[in-house]
Amino acid sequence: MLVKPLPDNTIAKPWDTRLNLLKPLYAFLIATLLVSLVSPDQPVLAAELPEAVSEEDFHPFDKEKAALGRLLFYDPILSGNRNISCGTCHNHDLASADGLSLGVGEGGSGLGPLRTTGSGRGRISRRVPRNAPALFNLGAREFNALFHDGRVAVDDIYGNGFNTPAEEWLPDGLTTVLAAQAMFPLTSEVEMAGDPEENEIAGASNDRIDGVWPIIAGRIRTIPAYVEMFKAAFEDVDGLADITIVHIANAIGDFINSEWRALDSPFDHFLAGDTGALDAQQKAGLELFFGTAGCAGCHSGKFFTDHEFHALALPQIGPGRTRQFDPFARDRGRINKSNRIEDAYRFRTPSLRNVTDTGPYGHNGTYASLEGIVRHHLDPLLALKNWDRTQVVLPKDERFERSDFIIFEDLRETARLARNVDIQPVKLEDRDIRALVAFLGALTDQNSLRGKTGKPQSVPSSLPVD
Repeated sequence: MLVKPLPDNTIAKPWDTRLNLLKPLYAFLIATLLVSLVSPDQPVLAAELPEAVSEEDFHPFDKEKAALGRLLFYDPILSGNRNISCGTCHNHDLASADGLSLGVGEGGSGLGPLRTTGSGRGRISRRVPRNAPALFNLGAREFNALFHDGRVAVDDIYGNGFNTPAEEWLPDGLTTVLAAQAMFPLTSEVEMAGDPEENEIAGASNDRIDGVWPIIAGRIRTIPAYVEMFKAAFEDVDGLADITIVHIANAIGDFINSEWRALDSPFDHFLAGDTGALDAQQKAGLELFFGTAGCAGCHSGKFFTDHEFHALALPQIGPGRTRQFDPFARDRGRINKSNRIEDAYRFRTPSLRNVTDTGPYGHNGTYASLEGIVRHHLDPLLALKNWDRTQVVLPKDERFERSDFIIFEDLRETARLARNVDIQPVKLEDRDIRALVAFLGALTDQNSLRGKTGKPQSVPSSLPVD
């Protein structure tokens, strides 16, 4: 019941006075009634629990295209020097990621945390600037922007369906944002292309980005097994001359969409009504996550992301992802794409499904442990001040010993980073943090961690499979 306030010149009647005195009692009775109607297994939360994930949440895919994409994903033929594949940094053995803080791309050797920076003239010249993200559920319809800064997004600004670094030079016909994003590691010197002096792909990328893709398609056309598979999978491919980079990217997109879907975690069983799917500590973490800890403010929805960009003051390491003519080894995130000052140091909110198996954490992997990144979220500025280098997982290389952390010598840049924080500190006890980490563990779909079909034993090019 609402009581309209009396004007200042009105004398309260006895009934108005009694009604105002009874208002606290009414509020108490209503609150008591609401509590009595809530099951102890369904706590009152500040944010609503999400709906369950279903297959309908995802883009459709073609099985033949996905099977072809699986081979292309692991085939080094797509790289400039034929020595690295998509699967090197997004491997089935490592839950679709690489287990490193910053990737080691073209020129490296080995896999995962055992990967080295290579040797001899072909060794890497610098690290990949950002962490290799896991690929789970990226085929869901709600994922409309990919990469940590969202630089590949669904948007018809250039008339080809997507807003990407290729702008109007991105070819038409890409079916999903997953297919669009698959185009760009192929063009990156430090990821898959290599040095311009080493091969024609890197040289083409140095001239103009769209020069890379016809060369890669040309390589695929020389392999008879691939030609037959493309003819079977795509109605518009009648012969080798018809195969383009668009077909290659669409096949890889269908593979990623179909291969890594995390839909069957203990939390999903809990949502379906199995209250015993979570233990007491996980339920306590759930209450914190959707309640006083405020995690669900950004990690919302079925996939635990709002798909927005937020500044967390994560420590800066590595070469940075700089803009043209930027003199600093820094990474200012979303502003690199949007050119809006308010986007400085903001990065895309990652999904949290299977998060326990996909560290290190943060856009640059500055936290090896899940507890570490949780604590950072609770008080970013304090965590930035107390952060130490032992948190990162990087292959040792004396050439990078200083440059990996040189940004900390720039006090002005560190101050700029600290001025851009979108999170207010939250005070939690250690037991609360343990409960949050336990709940995050309940978002793991164990059956999805190694993918649906697994990595191939061999690829049509006969090059080694990582």
